[in-house]
Amino acid sequence: MTDLLNSNYIIDGVQMALSPERMLREISVDPPLEPDGDPETLADEQLDQKPDNYVFDEGKVKQYAAALTPPLKRGVPLPFSGPFTAGKVAQALLDAIWMAGHFRLGDLSLKADWKWNCKAMGHAAAFYLSVERACSYLDSLGLKLDRYSLCSGQPTVSFKPCTLSGDDFLDEEASLFRDPPYRTIHPRMSRKRKTPSTLLPEPSDWLIYIPFDPCDFRLGGSALAETLGAHPSTAPDVNDAEYFADCYEVVRELVEDGVVKAGATVGDGGLMTCLRSLTGAGTGATVSIRNICKAYGEQASVRVLFGEVPGVVLQIADIDYDYIDAEFILQDVVYYPIGHPDTSHKGVQLTEAIEIPQILESLLNTMEGED
Repeated sequence: MTDLLNSNYIIDGVQMALSPERMLREISVDPPLEPDGDPETLADEQLDQKPDNYVFDEGKVKQYAAALTPPLKRGVPLPFSGPFTAGKVAQALLDAIWMAGHFRLGDLSLKADWKWNCKAMGHAAAFYLSVERACSYLDSLGLKLDRYSLCSGQPTVSFKPCTLSGDDFLDEEASLFRDPPYRTIHPRMSRKRKTPSTLLPEPSDWLIYIPFDPCDFRLGGSALAETLGAHPSTAPDVNDAEYFADCYEVVRELVEDGVVKAGATVGDGGLMTCLRSLTGAGTGATVSIRNICKAYGEQASVRVLFGEVPGVVLQIADIDYDYIDAEFILQDVVYYPIGHPDTSHKGVQLTEAIEIPQILESLLNTMEGED
């Protein structure tokens, strides 16, 4: 059986500097003992993108949303194994943001589990790129792996967050994210959520969308593309660790302070799937994404609704709007008021526009056309 972890890799004719095992050991809290024996050499090629003539229909948003029924259990889209894995790291960290307790981003570590095989060309290369991207992104965040594992099976990757004790921070190298306000002295994270996962029936409340990475909305490797059999050529490039940390700091504080009345992670299935999960208890939502499209210069609403850029949607009381506006501005975090809970219907109803505060509208207008 091929040793995917410890082999020396040659990908597309290029010798890789480190084995997957070596990369994982370098970001692990308590790395296992190095294996005995000489590693084998594994040569493979990256999978080419399939030609795609699929045209997403802007008039079929409801049908697309209905086709994505949570929970979405997905394999790794092999041509996008790196970007997909970075998104899964971000999603796991965001799923922790709703939990009760007292912790910050820098207090967290992740348990990583890969299932993989190398029976076909491109599988081994995809595994390498998945591990490489996970390690690179976690290192940029200043975070560690609590443990990692690999077993045989169809390619999947999952991450589970946990908190580290102070004794686990043995690396004396300076890191922005290992100091306050990104970590605490005695972190604790409950298994229970502090924030409800479905909307409360308060029509005056705001729904706020915060993307945790400034990358473009793209559908490559997305659940929608997989479901429809489409093959977009580009996936969201999640790699801005510093911005992710800034977003995490302010949202986590709002959650701990009880300002967030309900919230959900934008992950598999994108923004639309997140909104549908929030309306699962019967309170609907009326939402407009016009200002998001305007800010990104994006003409295709399907990309914004189903592109899997990591982020969150929050329910905030109208009386707290000015407060959260000040908090986001202080941290240079971009947010979008996208609508309100709506007790007159169930599910998500898209509308052309909603009224937003005049100051925010001015800021959105200045962002138009920026990269």
